[in-house]
Amino acid sequence: MKRTLSFEFSRVTEAAALAAYSWLGRGNKNAADEAAVKAMRFMLNQMEIRGEVVIGEGEIDEAPMLYIGEKIGLSRLEDEEISIAVDPIDGTRITSMGQSNALSVLAAGGKETFLKAPDMYMEKLVVGPECKGMIDLNLPLEQNLRRVASKKGKLLSQLTIAILAKPRHEQIIADVQKLGVRVIAIPDGDVAAAVQCCLPDGELDLLYGIGGAPEGVVAGAAIRALGGDMNAKLIPRNQVKGNSPEHLTATEKELSRCKEMNVPINIVLKLEDLVRDDNIVFVATGITSGDLLKGIKRRGNIASTETLLIRGKSRTIRKIQSDHYIDRKDNELLSLMDL
Repeated sequence: MKRTLSFEFSRVTEAAALAAYSWLGRGNKNAADEAAVKAMRFMLNQMEIRGEVVIGEGEIDEAPMLYIGEKIGLSRLEDEEISIAVDPIDGTRITSMGQSNALSVLAAGGKETFLKAPDMYMEKLVVGPECKGMIDLNLPLEQNLRRVASKKGKLLSQLTIAILAKPRHEQIIADVQKLGVRVIAIPDGDVAAAVQCCLPDGELDLLYGIGGAPEGVVAGAAIRALGGDMNAKLIPRNQVKGNSPEHLTATEKELSRCKEMNVPINIVLKLEDLVRDDNIVFVATGITSGDLLKGIKRRGNIASTETLLIRGKSRTIRKIQSDHYIDRKDNELLSLMDL
């Protein structure tokens, strides 16, 4: 992938974050998501790529989401073929509630780089470079914690793990805390925590939880680029949410899509199954401030953003701070945003 494309992708997440920011704290997560999707699609379609969304937040019948299989970019014969994994807002609820750690995120790579899978649940276990090869999602979480502690030369009481604060994880959180491990319970948005596990100055030792598959693949790009490790498992909805008629109907669709796309369910996928090579770019722009990135600040007609850009081949980590001068008369994109 051309290095210049990396910076072009940073403009995509900046635009999506700015669009989402207009809905910050307004209690309407769907409107925030729709605004971010429109902005992201607009920017992607200006790029000199033959792009395809291989995993995203929705299927084609769930538009305006960036749907799986959607073609993006100018798509000329001379343009580079690119696969895209996206989450226009990682943390739609926390954006609507004005809470911290909401991001706009995107990963890009070659044509066959990313796992192609439906938008469904994914169980995830993440560690940083020091513990690469030490995790196994087939083992109990306690055993993984002990292996990581041993590798790092720490006591269990010195470990810190991030776990999504969902009802499905309440007993797991309690059990981990009984071991003496410090738990950071995050309300939503596990991409930021996954990246923090792998950064040189990150304070998290592990991330665990059942969240979204798109977020898992996007995070996998950053984890691979940073030399960390990840195990994942696609899980049908009824196993996570119960056997209501609604969930069973969704599960049937998921199983059919997995068969069609030739991806296994309830089977552990390693990092190389999720992200197959290092020619990747991970980009995230903060919507609200958190431990990974600063959120958007608005001062009159100026909006400031902070973006994390990670390139896999060079393992380069950049933080880009930008000021955006907002003038609707001169900016077609911002006219979409309700800023």
